[in-house]
Amino acid sequence: PLCVVELHTATALRSYDMRRVELTPLEQRKLTFDTHALVRDLQANGFAKEQAELIVTALVTLTTANMDIVYRDMVTGAHQEIALQQIMSHLDSIRKDMVILEKSEFSNLRAENEKMKTELQQVKQQLIEESRKVRAEAKLDINLERSRVNDMFTEQEKKLLEVSTEFHKKNTDVERSTLEATKKIDTEVASLKTLLESLKLDTIRYLAASVFSCLAIALGFYRLWK
Repeated sequence: PLCVVELHTATALRSYDMRRVELTPLEQRKLTFDTHALVRDLQANGFAKEQAELIVTALVTLTTANMDIVYRDMVTGAHQEIALQQIMSHLDSIRKDMVILEKSEFSNLRAENEKMKTELQQVKQQLIEESRKVRAEAKLDINLERSRVNDMFTEQEKKLLEVSTEFHKKNTDVERSTLEATKKIDTEVASLKTLLESLKLDTIRYLAASVFSCLAIALGFYRLWK
């Protein structure tokens, strides 16, 4: 059986007090220098008074803009210390919350894990038993099939042996019949040869008698003519 474990985590919602940090105004962080002395130095180097004042004004404007950009992303040491204290206070609160969670939810989680471990062990044992059962049934089926195949093979061998015996028997009968027929043919051939020889002898005798008869008749006619 499959067990679905639902974990409910109770998160304590807290609203942390964010203390607003007042930074130094931009007007108080401008870089100041003696513009009149710079104007006089420029006049001493050949610039007219209007040109010197215009150059100094442009330098003051550019410097102020650059300082504004720089101070916009910077904080003082005091502000950094305040922000660090706020962060540490938040971390302490988070640490306390984690301790509370560890004592409550983590204990429940351990209990659920132990329960799941026990159930998984039971499922594992059931799977092992089912596997053994299936393996035993498969082994029994294999043995039965092997026995059936062996019986079939034995039956086929028996039939093959019977067919082979019958074939050898028929082959022996055929060879015997062939041998007897060969003997009969040899006997008939010998008889025909004997008959042919006797016919040849009779023919020779008949021819010899005919020749002697013709000679006797011829001799008789010859004597008569004399």
